Amino acid sequence: MTAIFNPTGPAPAPVPTRPLPTPVSTPAPAGPVGPVLELPGTPAAALVPVTHAGRPVGAFVVAGGRVRYRRLADPDRLVAAAAGAFAVAALVTAVGVVAAARRRPPAIRTVTMGPGGWVSLRGAPLPPLRPDRRPWWARALRARRLVVDR
Repeated sequence: MTAIFNPTGPAPAPVPTRPLPTPVSTPAPAGPVGPVLELPGTPAAALVPVTHAGRPVGAFVVAGGRVRYRRLADPDRLVAAAAGAFAVAALVTAVGVVAAARRRPPAIRTVTMGPGGWVSLRGAPLPPLRPDRRPWWARALRARRLVVDR
């Protein structure tokens, strides 16, 4: 809408004013700070709860002329931290198990001293046999080469 102001023209008629409707008393919307709660006891004390997104996060405690803020433990955060710690522990355990499974066994078992000071290799597996490249008749006659195989 465009208004044209003409200062030289006649004075505009006064706009009738309507009385404003009386405000209806409605309760104040719930904000981050709740109502003051008086605590019973000899020293006067009060508690003011604090919320965030509809959840209680802490409270202001007024006692003895001092105001202190007390934070509440968030159960969702506590569960998330416990789940994270469990996941890290499970991952470390799994990596340890895989590393232990991939470890090669020793070539021989534990070397112990037998009776009389002899070295005992009890339970040690036999070393793998070398392939015998001799013909069948040389093996049957137990024949050996005249030169040393290297």
